[in-house]
Amino acid sequence: MWCPFCRSDDTRVIDSRLTDDGDTVRRRRECSACGERFTTLERALLRMPYVVKSDGSREAFEEGKLRAGITRALEKRPVDTDTVENAIQRIQHKLLTSGEREIPSLRIGEWVMQELGDLDQVAYVRFASVYRSFQDVDEFSEEVERLRDQPSASAKRKQMSFLPSDDK
Repeated sequence: MWCPFCRSDDTRVIDSRLTDDGDTVRRRRECSACGERFTTLERALLRMPYVVKSDGSREAFEEGKLRAGITRALEKRPVDTDTVENAIQRIQHKLLTSGEREIPSLRIGEWVMQELGDLDQVAYVRFASVYRSFQDVDEFSEEVERLRDQPSASAKRKQMSFLPSDDK
């Protein structure tokens, strides 16, 4: 690491700590040449895959778009912010661990619907109506009927799991 004061490449680490979020290492360094101290932050550089849209175009993954879609579906619904953040992190984790350089937007949409289905059924139907482009009331009704056959999000949360989850 180059010293930002004298540009010497002879620096040593005095102290290393994880930041509060646990994603970054904070290192306190000292330059052997000039004696000045400075702080560096080290973070793993992970590349999100490109998103292949339905028209075939490709664009970089944007967390803001994911967050906006989920937030819009959950507008005025009784779901706390931490739960939403955890859902977003699970989707991003799936993206990173997919091992693919490009991923279809349809797959991301399915992951969002899966998360919303676990969080809030109304939000799920809101998102599904836009995502699946319901053309008429019958398609909307079919989706609602399908949801009625499944346990509610609160019932799912109360169930005890006997199988390990993928959410780790």
